[in-house]
Amino acid sequence: MIIARSPLRISLGGGGTDLPSYYEKRGGFLISAAIDKYVYIILHKNFEGKIMLKYSDYEETDSVGGIRHAIFRETMKKLGISDDCSLEICSMADIPAGTGLGSSSTFTTALLKALHQHKGDIVSTRTLAEEACDIEMNILKEPIGKQDQYISAYGGITCMEFDRDGKVNVSPLNLKNETFYDLEDNLMLYFTGFSRSASTILKEQDDASRKDDSEMIKNLDFVKELGLRSKAAFEKGDLREFADIMNTHWEYKKKRSGTMSNPQIDEWYDYAMKNGALGGKMIGAGGGGFLMFYTENKTGLRAAMAKTGMDEVRFRFEKEGATIM
Repeated sequence: MIIARSPLRISLGGGGTDLPSYYEKRGGFLISAAIDKYVYIILHKNFEGKIMLKYSDYEETDSVGGIRHAIFRETMKKLGISDDCSLEICSMADIPAGTGLGSSSTFTTALLKALHQHKGDIVSTRTLAEEACDIEMNILKEPIGKQDQYISAYGGITCMEFDRDGKVNVSPLNLKNETFYDLEDNLMLYFTGFSRSASTILKEQDDASRKDDSEMIKNLDFVKELGLRSKAAFEKGDLREFADIMNTHWEYKKKRSGTMSNPQIDEWYDYAMKNGALGGKMIGAGGGGFLMFYTENKTGLRAAMAKTGMDEVRFRFEKEGATIM
């Protein structure tokens, strides 16, 4: 039996500049952090002579081409898994899909890791990330970026610079230990209860960028600059400045799509800011999922947010990327 896991992530700056429709024109930059919430893939041989897949649905088929789940199908095709493989594969996750923590790409990365292990392949972390990008972006034509695949493969708190030719330059964020632990202690995640398709929201941004829409390009240029300012704030240990940047980022993020927020999300955000949060934003493409806040009064904010009925998800940073357990 093979068990692979890949970490989910939170974005800490520059999110949205990792889409090719933007970085191929202007270059991109963001900071992403892996957290200790995971997607798991469990794989083993069966004696039924079939391919059995267990996720939110169940499939049993005689051929890879007959698989309904697009990522399962295209990942197995890409790695040359034969129709007579007799595999049973099960996926599980700590967090529901469609909640802004990169679950789709994390699933793809974990599945690749498990299947490469099954085949006896030795692949680099970069290869793993690029294969996941190829499946989602080129084969399945999803209007998404490269952040989620890379952070899932690499882990840690990671800076990513996106060249116009598509190359991703990866480096760890240079944090002092004290800053690292203060950041980890003072960030809080709250589930809004809304799930959504990231592709639907990102397609709006993607289409506008491809058409050279001046407002969208200006927005993303500024968000990239905010990502670089966040990096500088982290490296000098100024987390209050990072909190201010989060608020500005959220305001600009909302301008990219009318579906980025809704009155309920705005109400929760304003309530948190009045009750101890110094900064906050929606994680992921927006429209639902998780609100993230930075606070130096965690006890007070937690007591206040409990009255909203939202579930808090406590987390720590994860230094490892995709791995075989």
